Amino acid sequence: MHVNDEEVAQATGQIIEVSEDEIEVIEPSFSDVRQAPSAAEEISISRPRNVMELPSAPPTRPGLARVVVCINQKGGVGKTTTVINVAAHLATLGLRVLVVDCDAQGNCATGLGIDKSKVEFTSRNLMLNPELAGSCRYATNIDGLHLVVGGRTLVGLEQELMSELGRERRLTEGLEVLLPHYDIVLIDTPPSLGIVTINALCAADAVIIPVQTEYFALEGIALLAGTIREIRTRLNPRLGVDAILMTMHAPTLLNGQVAGQLKETFAGLVIEPPIRRNIRIAEAPSHGIPIHLHAPESHGGNDYRGLAENLALRWGLANR
Repeated sequence: MHVNDEEVAQATGQIIEVSEDEIEVIEPSFSDVRQAPSAAEEISISRPRNVMELPSAPPTRPGLARVVVCINQKGGVGKTTTVINVAAHLATLGLRVLVVDCDAQGNCATGLGIDKSKVEFTSRNLMLNPELAGSCRYATNIDGLHLVVGGRTLVGLEQELMSELGRERRLTEGLEVLLPHYDIVLIDTPPSLGIVTINALCAADAVIIPVQTEYFALEGIALLAGTIREIRTRLNPRLGVDAILMTMHAPTLLNGQVAGQLKETFAGLVIEPPIRRNIRIAEAPSHGIPIHLHAPESHGGNDYRGLAENLALRWGLANR
């Protein structure tokens, strides 16, 4: 049997010196093999965006006002501005309009020229004392438009209602006696999902969602959609979505792309026209008047006029 030197060295523990001439270096070889990513590894592949289904609202109950909540859990999207100007334009069409301000900031009163310091009853009283509902309304300078004023007293309301039975339906009880006297009730809400907002959603037939045409808009609506579905399941099966409004719009590529995404994702719910950025809209509240009185022919005046008329058509109120 032939035994080489290396085997002998391993068996005896001897060290064998090997010269450099006897060393053979084998260069490694590499092959570039591209494998298709598995489904789990696909992270950022563009696909057509699916239509997101939002529940639709039922028709208005005969003889009663349609109750519509203006809501977005993201702040700074123009909820209060939309409520003030849409309500004012609807009133100029001859409709009987009630605005209920459920925001502790109480900005609806400022925008409609009402001094909050002289108001005795607010939306807090409307929820805690439904028998005072008739006294909670205040007339504005616009014929046919009344306001239930919000304010700081709403801040402690959640604690007061914590131990109350049926606390989610207090606003529903307060509005019940008022609904036969109006065509439309618009409710302004704070940018949070507290007991006051839940009361507004329980009292509503539908919501309108103002959305700033910037990124994160779709994520905000997706979050709100979950809230609406939960309210429908647990508290108000009638609740649905009437419209998505585009606010603070500008003729930029970004705004145009977001507007296109909204129309693609929420087919049929996005209502025209978008509300363009306009300094006149920001000026109007400082004068205590809506845009149609401050600058009716401005971009903001024209946009809100068109929006209010299209909403009236959608609500079946155009011919009243």
